[in-house]
Amino acid sequence: MGSTRIYLASSWRNAQQPVIVNALRRAGHEVYDFRNPRDDRRIAVRGNDEDGFRWSDIDPAWEDWSPWAFTQALQTDTAALGFGNDWRGMEWAETGVLLLPSGRSAHIEAGYFAGHPDKSLHILVPELPEPELMYKMADGVHLSVEALIQALRG
Repeated sequence: MGSTRIYLASSWRNAQQPVIVNALRRAGHEVYDFRNPRDDRRIAVRGNDEDGFRWSDIDPAWEDWSPWAFTQALQTDTAALGFGNDWRGMEWAETGVLLLPSGRSAHIEAGYFAGHPDKSLHILVPELPEPELMYKMADGVHLSVEALIQALRG
């Protein structure tokens, strides 16, 4: 079985994300883990932080930001480092996997893979928060990690 470079797009709130990272790695794939970008030094350049980007790295009260405060936070070095790690992970990966449920960033990342001519997108739907018609853009929609791994084998 050949190894595929995978960008797993999901949410910090998705408790299954670390489980899926590990399952894909056990199946022989290389996986960029946004929670632990330091795991792959070819991609991540984050300073001495141990974890991936969180808005609370910029401001613990981030949930109370105004639109103006949000746009200012996007300009910080912390946001630039977090974005850079994830962007390099997306460029490095051959395949994007959108793990549901997930949030806005993961869906933008999935759109990158759906629209990139040299990359593929798979969606893993262990639970369905809400049906989405545009998931038809994906190369595959899978109900289990086992089905996803089988599809990645080609």
